[in-house]
Amino acid sequence: MSTSTAVSTGTWVLDPSHTEIGFTVRHLVSKVRGKFETFEGTIVSAEDITASTVNVSIDLASVNTGTADRDAHLRSGDFFNAEENPKMTFVSTGILQKDDSDFVVTGDLTIKGITKPVELATEFLGEGGDPWGGTRVGLEATTQISRKEFGIDFNIPVEGADKLMIGDKITINIVAEAVLQA
Repeated sequence: MSTSTAVSTGTWVLDPSHTEIGFTVRHLVSKVRGKFETFEGTIVSAEDITASTVNVSIDLASVNTGTADRDAHLRSGDFFNAEENPKMTFVSTGILQKDDSDFVVTGDLTIKGITKPVELATEFLGEGGDPWGGTRVGLEATTQISRKEFGIDFNIPVEGADKLMIGDKITINIVAEAVLQA
C-alpha cells in the first residue's frame, strides 16, 4: 500500500464558507437535497497519511432544504429531535489509501445517540496556498446510510401499503476545504 500523498502534517480546521455537508433522499418520485449550515471539524494529518484522523460535529438544527416548513419538521421528534439530540458527529477510526488521490475513511457516525460504522469514499483534491498566506487542503467524500438504523423512521404510506413517501437510504456528500493551523 502506497502512502505517498504529499500533505503537510498538522491540524487542519474546516473552513465553513468553503465547505458543504449535504444530503440527498428519495421523495415520492424524485429526490430532495439539503445541507447543514453549522458545523465544525478538524483533520489531523500524520506523516503516514493513513494514520491521520478526522473529527466533525454538525448542528442538526442548522438543516436547510430550502423549505422552512420541511426544515422545522426535520428538526422535530419525527426526524432528528434536534432539541434533545443537537449534534451529529463523525469520528474516524481508520484510513485506507487506494491510490494517490482516493481513500476510504472509516469512522463512527452518531445521530440521535445511535452510533454506527460508516465508510466515506474520499477524494483528495489537493493542497495549496491561499492569498492570505495560509495553506489549504481540499477533499470530497460521499457515503450512504440507512436513516432507520439511526432511529429516523418517520414515513407516510402512499398508494397503499407498498410505497412510502420518504426513502430509507440517505446519500451524504461532503465537499471540504480546510486551513492548516499555525
